[in-house]
Amino acid sequence: MALKADYVVKETATNLSRNITLTLATIVTVAISLALVGAALLLSKGVENATARWKGDVEFIVYMQPDAAQAQIDAVENDLDESPQIRASTYLDHEAAFAEFRELFRDTPEFLDSVETAEQIPTSFKVVPTDANADVVRSLAAQFRTKAGVYDVAAATDTIKTMQRISGIVSTGIFIGAMVLGTAALVLITNTIRTAMFARRREIEVMKLVGATNWFIRVPFMLEGLIQGLVGAGFGVGAVFLLNYFFEDRLAGADGFDLLQSFVVNNGDVVGTSLLIVVAGCAIGVIGSGIAVSRFLDV
Repeated sequence: MALKADYVVKETATNLSRNITLTLATIVTVAISLALVGAALLLSKGVENATARWKGDVEFIVYMQPDAAQAQIDAVENDLDESPQIRASTYLDHEAAFAEFRELFRDTPEFLDSVETAEQIPTSFKVVPTDANADVVRSLAAQFRTKAGVYDVAAATDTIKTMQRISGIVSTGIFIGAMVLGTAALVLITNTIRTAMFARRREIEVMKLVGATNWFIRVPFMLEGLIQGLVGAGFGVGAVFLLNYFFEDRLAGADGFDLLQSFVVNNGDVVGTSLLIVVAGCAIGVIGSGIAVSRFLDV
């Protein structure tokens, strides 16, 4: 028998309406599990954005005055190179510092618009000490803060390290919860399809007697699972956009705390996460329904 679009649509709609309670439960479970996945991904990306300048074991950053003389910059660089307590340092000139500034605050236009040229951004040294002990870092920061031409020294404080650690723990917990709910969604979809097939077992027996192939019978049921997964993913995507909008609006207004202001994620990250959620929702629906029609077709 050849499949016809109107037959597939009609049978799928019948199955969905006949098992409306299980269908709604499945959609809600899929939506929550995928929203959790999206939240965990955005949290990880936000922390990565907020702590981007501290990658590579960088423990403190020496910011020079925007108009610091080359001799002053050379003197600081020489002191960094000769200090036995410093393992490595990287110099960012105006252009490199300006590029980093634009990357860190790409989603905060009021900051970007306030800086027109690279010369307005101070040059800096990213420093990796031989000992990352907090007392050692504070001592080194205080030492270089008094050097000629230095504007300020920013250290990777306990707050930043705690944020990174807690983010990892929270993301792991969210992913575990999402996996549990995702498994529950798979079971729900399987049971929904199984129930639909059981309710129509007489029709299926007749269809098989008149020559219907297994795939002719399976397709409407698999489409039912796909729709459940897709609708659940749609709600999950909506939750991700709302969550991002809620936090972006508040974090951008965190006056004086640039760590929080750089925590926001860009639209590309949100769209990429949303596409991943849609693919995952489709996969859950297809896999769940595929298991059901493979195991319970002979009812």
